Amino acid sequence: MKIAVTGANGHVGACLVRLLLKENYEVRVLVHTGSRALQGLNVETVQGGLDDPVSLKRLCHDREVVIHLAVKIAIGSENYDEVYKVNVEGTRNLAIIAQKAGVNRFIHFSSIHALEQTPQDKPLDESRPLALYSKMVYEKTKALAEKFVLEQNRPGFQVIVLNPTAIIGPYDFQPSYLGRVVQLIYKGRLPGLVPGGYNWVDVRDVAQAAIMAMEKGVPGERYLLSGEWQSLASLASMVCAHRAKKCRLPVFPFWMARIGVPFMTMYFQWRKQAPLYTQTSLSILQSANRHISNDKARQDLRFSPRPLKETVADTLDWFKKHQYL
Repeated sequence: MKIAVTGANGHVGACLVRLLLKENYEVRVLVHTGSRALQGLNVETVQGGLDDPVSLKRLCHDREVVIHLAVKIAIGSENYDEVYKVNVEGTRNLAIIAQKAGVNRFIHFSSIHALEQTPQDKPLDESRPLALYSKMVYEKTKALAEKFVLEQNRPGFQVIVLNPTAIIGPYDFQPSYLGRVVQLIYKGRLPGLVPGGYNWVDVRDVAQAAIMAMEKGVPGERYLLSGEWQSLASLASMVCAHRAKKCRLPVFPFWMARIGVPFMTMYFQWRKQAPLYTQTSLSILQSANRHISNDKARQDLRFSPRPLKETVADTLDWFKKHQYL
C-alpha cells in the first residue's frame, strides 16, 4: 500500500513512519522545515507546505492513503491567523487535493482538545461536541479542521479522525513540548509544578492506532486515543525515580502560577526557548477531563495503551541514547 504522510518530522510522524516502513508500506512524506527525524529512512521526500498546491499534488499522486499529522501547536500568544492558516486552511487544502488525486482513505490527526472538555465530572467520549467556540486558538482551529474533514467523508474518500491525548514517548527528535517538560524535570531545571495533570498516552500506541485505522477504522468516525490520567506531580515522581539524585519540585497553586507567567515567559525567552507555562497551558491543565474513554478505539482498532511508567522509562532511555540528557 502506498502511503503519504504530513508532519512526518514531528514526534508522532517520526514514530509512525518507522512503523510503516517496518510493515513494508511505501512511504512518501511532506517536509516543510527540518528532516532530522527522517535521516537514514527509506522514504520519498516532497519539499513543500500545506499552503503549496504543487507540493500537495506531488504528495498525493498515486497514494491510496494520506495520514495528516502536520499541525501548529498554540499554547502561548500565537497569532490566530497564523494558526488558522496551518490547522484549518492547510487541512482543507490537503483534503481537497487528496480527493482530486483519488486518495481512498484520509486519516486525520485531530486532538482531544478539539472536543469540549466540560463537564469534567462526566466521561468524555466520541459523542462530545466539537469545541467550535472555544476561546483557545488551538482548540478552536483543531475543531474547525475536524468538522471540515468529517464533512468530506464519502464512499470514494473515507475519512477517519484520531483524537489523541497528551503524547510522550521515544522518537522525540525536536523535542516536543511535553518532551521538553520531561527533560527539564529530569535535569532539575523546571522551577515548579501546578496541581493539574493530563491524560498521557504513548506515541508508539498512537502510531500503531493510525495503522489500524487504515486497515480497520470505520469511515466517518472519530476515535479517542487516551492512556492514563496522572498529575504533573505524579509524572515528575516517575521521571525522578530514574535520577541518581532526588528531585523535589514545589507545587504552586494555580493563582500563584498565573501571577508568575510573565516571569516564566522572560525566563524561557532568556534561554531562547518557547515558554512551557502560559495562561493557555495552565487553563488546559486546570480544565483537562480525567475520564476520557478509549473503549471505541479498543474495540475497532485493537488499541491497547501501555502503562505510563513504562513509557516514561523508555522515553528517558531514548533521550539518553540520543544525547538529549
